[in-house]
Amino acid sequence: MRYILNHMVQYISPRLDASFAALSDATRRGVLEQLGRSDASITELAEKFHMTLTGMKKHVGVLEQAGLVTTEKVGRVRTCKLGRRRLEEEAAWIESYRQLWGARFDELDKVVEELKRKEKIDGPTTR
Repeated sequence: MRYILNHMVQYISPRLDASFAALSDATRRGVLEQLGRSDASITELAEKFHMTLTGMKKHVGVLEQAGLVTTEKVGRVRTCKLGRRRLEEEAAWIESYRQLWGARFDELDKVVEELKRKEKIDGPTTR
């Protein structure tokens, strides 16, 4: 087990950490959904999500650090839009674990089916 943990630590990407940290918050996911529809100012986002400008600036900052959002200031208005990152690395990481768990559940299904088959042949066991 120690080898596995050390192996995992070596391959943890700071970019993945930043992305998953940014995506862990429902408000930030909502901001990304909103920006997927259209660009918006921080003021517009704050109003939509019923929060203060300061609170929304913090959320946008986290998204910006993760590369998921970009902002541009024109005059007094800071406009937000989706960043160029497409989350391919994050999707690949999730897919590898989906496949791992899928394979484990397939094996478990085989064990359960074998136990059911044996029970039909041998009859139920008493405990």
